[in-house]
Amino acid sequence: MKKNPFVLLLCLLVVAFTSNAQNGKEPVKVTDLLKIKQIGSIALTPDGSKAAFSVTSIEQDPANAAEHKYSTQLFLMPVNNTAQTPRQLTYGSNSASQPVWSPDGKQLAFVRATDGKPQIYLLSMEGGEPVQLTKFKYGANSPVWSPDGKQLLFTSGFGLKEFLSDSLLNPNKEIPKWSYEKPGFFQNENLNVNAAKPNADGSLAEIRSYLDKNEKDNKAKVINQLDFQEEAGVTGSIELSHIFIMDARPEATPRDLTPGFSTSYNPSFTKDGRRIIFEGDKDDSEHPNRSRESEIFSINTDGSGLKQLLGQKGMAYSNAALSPSGKWLAFQYQPINDVRIPKLALIPLDGKEADMVTIPYDRNKSNLTWTEDDKYLYFTSPSNGGVLLNRVSPKKKNVEELTDFNSGVGSFAVHKNKLVYVKTEVANPSELYLADATAKNAKRISSFNYDWVKDKKLSLPEKKTFTNSKGQTIEYWVMKPTNYEAGKKYPMLLEIHGGPTAMWGPGEGSMWHEYQFFASRGYGVVYSNPRGSGGYGEEFMRANMKDWGNGPATDILTSLDHAVAEGWADTARLAVTGGSYGGYMVSWILGHDKRFAAACSQRGVYDLGTFFGEGNAWRLVPNYFGGYPWEAESKPILQSESPLTYVQNITTPLIIFHGENDLRTGVIQSEMLYKSLKILNRPVEYVRHPGATHEITRSGNNRQRIDQMLRTYEFFERWLNKNDTAKL
Repeated sequence: MKKNPFVLLLCLLVVAFTSNAQNGKEPVKVTDLLKIKQIGSIALTPDGSKAAFSVTSIEQDPANAAEHKYSTQLFLMPVNNTAQTPRQLTYGSNSASQPVWSPDGKQLAFVRATDGKPQIYLLSMEGGEPVQLTKFKYGANSPVWSPDGKQLLFTSGFGLKEFLSDSLLNPNKEIPKWSYEKPGFFQNENLNVNAAKPNADGSLAEIRSYLDKNEKDNKAKVINQLDFQEEAGVTGSIELSHIFIMDARPEATPRDLTPGFSTSYNPSFTKDGRRIIFEGDKDDSEHPNRSRESEIFSINTDGSGLKQLLGQKGMAYSNAALSPSGKWLAFQYQPINDVRIPKLALIPLDGKEADMVTIPYDRNKSNLTWTEDDKYLYFTSPSNGGVLLNRVSPKKKNVEELTDFNSGVGSFAVHKNKLVYVKTEVANPSELYLADATAKNAKRISSFNYDWVKDKKLSLPEKKTFTNSKGQTIEYWVMKPTNYEAGKKYPMLLEIHGGPTAMWGPGEGSMWHEYQFFASRGYGVVYSNPRGSGGYGEEFMRANMKDWGNGPATDILTSLDHAVAEGWADTARLAVTGGSYGGYMVSWILGHDKRFAAACSQRGVYDLGTFFGEGNAWRLVPNYFGGYPWEAESKPILQSESPLTYVQNITTPLIIFHGENDLRTGVIQSEMLYKSLKILNRPVEYVRHPGATHEITRSGNNRQRIDQMLRTYEFFERWLNKNDTAKL
């Protein structure tokens, strides 16, 4: 969609003549983190009159006043009368999410944790308490109504060994055709049921039964698969996911629709309710950890007629979205084991791949959603610092960008000329909006954050650009201290994102509080999207292949140079921080640059060879660097691109953070960096958060989130103001 040049000019003039801060009076405090509410999972009634949605808040733990826990509950908002306020639908200590309306709009299906497992509940709009629909021992997720409202689909996950011993799911006691990869067992005979009694001093069969019991009792983890690292621990189990169908009544029995030793997910009904479209990998000859492909299938509701609609060796097909009429199937596809942006495509249902039409749009795409008349396919995409809402017509095949780069659209729902969506912006981290189908005439219809944020004095980012050595336009943002006064000098904090394909900007909400906290404490904040970031197309995203260090670091430091050149930053008080790949980049920069007075590296990767072994994101190594640590061609580049190679050059005071249960990057990474610097007698401090995973700063324990932010600030203050004894 073309932008009106007059509107763009007007926006520039508005920015030019407005303050760099929102005109509230209260500074953002670290404990304001606990006030932020996040809205998600919007579902409109079939007539478009009401919206159900989830809200995640942070509440004090009744059992421990020092702790604050997350709570997700459902709310109802009449969008025909926006003068009303949202009404809370669910309560209690167990969270509720994933709302889905029945076709007649009289019932709401949703998911609630019960006895440690997610289960589906039904809530009648005629009144009464929610009724538990499923009591499935493996749990139930992602409910989908049939067109007539008489049945529901759901997905459920379980371990391979649970499946093998389940008389209902595996009545014939079958074992997989693919190799379990347990050395010395060539026909998967180890997976056959062992009826022998456990006996440590008994026969070989009894000894094996004894060892099996130790595994079940968590006295040993026996690992034979490639993917054994989860986010917070190590597992010896292979996980499967199946799709189940059941009548929409509490006493009904679910039926396994996609049996076997494979994974299936994302189901939807065809318009006539007789077939199911779903995604998965039904290759029964390849171990699930070895197979990276995924396909799109259809199956009849009675379990017959399994048919592969889309699939190809070396390709992953995903995000299947069937249009309401059943005419069009939208999906994405991409080659496996490569750094690529998935392509968006349309195909007539049951059409051949020759009938496939690819929609050109060089951004990542998610939340594929059809309008009820098949006229448009809506989706969101990160782009240039914002998360855009877009739509495409199957007839015209051109993508219209409906929102701007200064905000981010999360969950959304559309009905006729009505659009309800969640928006993130600098002025408000998460709020519900109503607009027409083109996202025009937008109106805020909730106040989950507005009521407290309006009194805060916020720093507003100023967008800047420059051209890097590759001829690429690099975007960066500068935030002045909240109480900025011309003529004064201020410390400046350089923030570096992870990924490396993440993207930061005014429409990306995860850093809202951290940026505003440091600005309120008198820091300027600079952040950028260097080469390799998402949101700028595939060529830009691949510009750091075999170059994680020098190229992106040059872009990041150039953005800092330009910000410093504005004249208000104190060059003796520069600090830098980043997490994950941002932690990698912090340590890389410190090994090559001496300008910073203090630094913070969070949950980073510091040695690529070790990261390959201990992190569950290990595939980044072969995907970005073209090989493995033992290969002669790969060894030199993995060493030269590892920040630990240059650790002897690091003299900047550094605080290192890592969650003790972080297996995405692996805690040994930070141990190696810390121990090396300690042996070198450099100013380094190491903080471990017990139980924390890689998601600590986004969705971790809230006391630990605040702890990490305050420790970072306190560490910076030691070194940025080391000559000011009054501040120490």
